[in-house]
Amino acid sequence: MSLTLSIGRRVAVGLAGAALALTAAAPAVAAPTTAEAAADISVGRLVLEPTARGYQGRLPVTVTNNGPTATYFSVDVLEPVAASFRALDPEEACGFQPLRDNRRTVSCGVPGGDIEPGRSRSFAVAFEVLTPIRDVAMIATGGRISVNVGDGREEIADRARFAARFRSASGSLRNPVPYVQDDQARAAVTAAGSVTLSRQDDGSYLGRLPVTVRWAGDAGYDYLLARSVGLPAGVLVWGTDPQDAPSDLTSFIVPGGRFMAGEQRSFDVLLYAEPGAVPGFLGTVTFELETRWDSITVPDADPADNSVSVDLTIAG
Repeated sequence: MSLTLSIGRRVAVGLAGAALALTAAAPAVAAPTTAEAAADISVGRLVLEPTARGYQGRLPVTVTNNGPTATYFSVDVLEPVAASFRALDPEEACGFQPLRDNRRTVSCGVPGGDIEPGRSRSFAVAFEVLTPIRDVAMIATGGRISVNVGDGREEIADRARFAARFRSASGSLRNPVPYVQDDQARAAVTAAGSVTLSRQDDGSYLGRLPVTVRWAGDAGYDYLLARSVGLPAGVLVWGTDPQDAPSDLTSFIVPGGRFMAGEQRSFDVLLYAEPGAVPGFLGTVTFELETRWDSITVPDADPADNSVSVDLTIAG
C-alpha cells in the first residue's frame, strides 16, 4: 500500500512539474479582456454643406486605446439619414448590418491598424444626402458610433451620439428645422415602344433599346433595378450602355449610381438573341422598375409609371 501511494505521489508531482515547465516555456496568450482592451471614442460635429449635388460633410472621430497592449479596433456607425454613409477617410474595409429604423449600420475597421497603448487615432466618416438645397438650416438626429475590439466580439467601449446639421443655402446653421426624408420612392421609366435586333458577324442578333429613368424625391436606396416580364424565349438582357454592373440576363441595374432629386438619365439596354433565331416579330416584353434598399423594395408613390412595354423584332 505504501509503495502504491508513494508511486502515485511521485507521478502526481512529476505531472505537476511538467505542467509548470510547459507553462513557463510557452505561456498562453489570452485574448484581451474588456478591461485590457478598453477604448474611448469621441466625435466632432457633422455639418453637411450645400454642394452642386445635395449635401456633403465629414464627422471627425478619435479612438483612444486605454488598454495595456496594442489592439485593433472597429467602429459601428448608425447613419443619421438613410443611405447617407459614404466611406471612412482614410479608407478602410466596411460591411453592412441589418437596417435599423430604415437606416443602415456600417461596421468598419479603424484605419491604420493596431493602436498602441495610450495612443489615439483620428479619422473621418463621410456622409452625403442627395436632397435639394433648402433656404433654411435643418437637423437630423439619431446618428450613433461605437468602438469595438476588431475581432467580432461584443462592444467593449464607449459610444457617442451625433446629429447631422444641414447648412442653409445662405450658410446659416441657426434655428434648424427637422429634416424629414421621403419614405416612398419616386422613380419613373420610359422607353422606345419597339426595338429591332440586327444580325451580327457571328450570326447572333443584337438590339439597342433607348431608356430614360427619372427620379424625384430623396428616399434612401441603393440602386434601381428593372426586371423583365414576358421576355421571349432565346432573348437575353445583355446589359446596358454605359454599364456599371453585369446583367443576370433577365434584368438590369440602372447605370450611374444613385440619382439626385430631379435628375433623369438616358442609356441603352442591350438585347441579345442567339444564332439561329427566326426573323420576325418575337413578342412584347415589359420592364418593371424597382427601388432597392438593402434587401427590400421601397414602395413607390406612383407605381403606374414604373413599367414600360416594348415590342421585339428580329431583322430578316
